[in-house]
Amino acid sequence: AQPALAFDPMPSRIEPALALLKQRPPTGNDWGWEIKWDGYRVHVAIAPGRVQVITRGGYDWTNRFPSIAEAAADLGPATMILDGEAVMFDEQGRSDFNLLQRSLGAVGRRQGKEISPAVMMAFDIMYLDGHDLRGLEYRERRHLLEDALSGHDGAIKLSEEIEHDPAELLEHACRLGLEGIIGKHRESRYRSGRTGDWVKLKCVQSEAFFIVGYEPGRGFGGFSSLLLAGYKGGELVHVGSVGTGFK
Repeated sequence: AQPALAFDPMPSRIEPALALLKQRPPTGNDWGWEIKWDGYRVHVAIAPGRVQVITRGGYDWTNRFPSIAEAAADLGPATMILDGEAVMFDEQGRSDFNLLQRSLGAVGRRQGKEISPAVMMAFDIMYLDGHDLRGLEYRERRHLLEDALSGHDGAIKLSEEIEHDPAELLEHACRLGLEGIIGKHRESRYRSGRTGDWVKLKCVQSEAFFIVGYEPGRGFGGFSSLLLAGYKGGELVHVGSVGTGFK
């Protein structure tokens, strides 16, 4: 209907924007704050007749997140690329990475057969109806994301912005057992990598664990995650995995 409108080819893959770890929140009112979700970072690409759920490492996990793929198909016929986190929630409504991993299953990860009823918490949009949005300010992308998800009730949900003092927000998040909070500069463009446009503040929880195995992959040193164990009473039990933060 508007042939003079410029058209941007849909990117096949976008390296994600990453949050820079900070000990205290930046000053000023130019930041939007959200809960830090504990799951798998994913991009969802929607095109006519095709939906893909792509992990941060570039793997196509569409078949393993059928609920997310179904919700993405319902957003059509618009074309878009959404950025977000695939998560599962515990009984208290907190995202639980170990619960998500168990839903996929170690054997299933190796064989590519297991599926998860995870939902996606969407927090950014990089492409919409023929237009690459990465050059827009975050505040503009945020409005477009909210419009794109408005009226849809499925396994793709909006990660809500919370208007509150970030120091107090972090304190509440930690008290509730959440992982932390994420801040995004409202005037920033979407830039891949850890640029400082996005920051994260984490609730500090530490304990010593044994490394008892690993999942092979193309990540740091040829593995995707380390398997950890700890003592429960006198017995050594598996407590989860860690896949980031290596030096």
